Amino acid sequence: MAEEVNHQEVHDLLIEIAHRAGEMIISANPLVSTTSTKQNSADLVTETDQAVEKFVFGKLKEKYPSYEYDAPRFCEPQESYVPGKKLTDKPTFICDPIDGTVNFVMHPDACINSMLIYDRFILSRTYTAIKNQGSYLSMPIRPSSPSSSEPIAPRKIRLPRKANPSPLEGLSKALVAIEWGSDRKGRNWAVKYETFAKLAAGPEEGGKMVHSLRSMGSAALNFCAVAAGQIDLYWEGGCWAWDVAAGWLILTEAGGIVVDANPGGWSPAIDGRRYMAVRAAPAGQKEIVEEFWSIIPAGGYDYTC
Repeated sequence: MAEEVNHQEVHDLLIEIAHRAGEMIISANPLVSTTSTKQNSADLVTETDQAVEKFVFGKLKEKYPSYEYDAPRFCEPQESYVPGKKLTDKPTFICDPIDGTVNFVMHPDACINSMLIYDRFILSRTYTAIKNQGSYLSMPIRPSSPSSSEPIAPRKIRLPRKANPSPLEGLSKALVAIEWGSDRKGRNWAVKYETFAKLAAGPEEGGKMVHSLRSMGSAALNFCAVAAGQIDLYWEGGCWAWDVAAGWLILTEAGGIVVDANPGGWSPAIDGRRYMAVRAAPAGQKEIVEEFWSIIPAGGYDYTC
């Protein structure tokens, strides 16, 4: 059925919906928005999440009533998330209404993440991609002065932002994105904690001493930063398909790769919950992946849906 999908039509509709949903996010007051938790105090959901999801899926179902839909667990199961459900080959819209909810409550670095063959909207920046047609960042060009009557014109940049990316030269020269996540106990937490420590520690302590660690608060924002070449790689476990699906396409269309967060997995599943995203580079992708895998504790992550 995939060949029947009009990718450009879906792409354009998702951009339109994303901008309208983005206006909902921007106009909401997160400090007075009703807030609850999915798992614990680090895993938030607001009434704005639910309102945006209802709007996005409502508009998509008007146009594509026969498609499937997938979204985070706080949504009603009959509408979106079903525990244990696996993605199929049937066209499926995946949406996280506010990716980076903790950011949304505290400061404006949050986004709507929606995909069929994908679109992604990040406030005043729009990341778009269609498979085999590249990925792009559109940014507004502001008028020359605040009082100017000039229109705000979009500037479209093909990703990665550097036309000739530099080689990857190992973890000691890498900027790495990580996220602490909301599940901070048990085996997977220990794997994450020990790996972070090895990334940060100096060589005399058995560490890699990366340039720095970054946490943008959103898997999708991290994927887009890797796609743009602003971050060298992103290592993650425990997130969901709707967190990574759009960013995955953006990244691979920009020449990056996605591998398993655990050692040995060069072809991860999009709903496998373990990911390592690596930026485009003329050399060093395979080597930096294998170097990273070498510091992961034995057994690695153990995530199941």
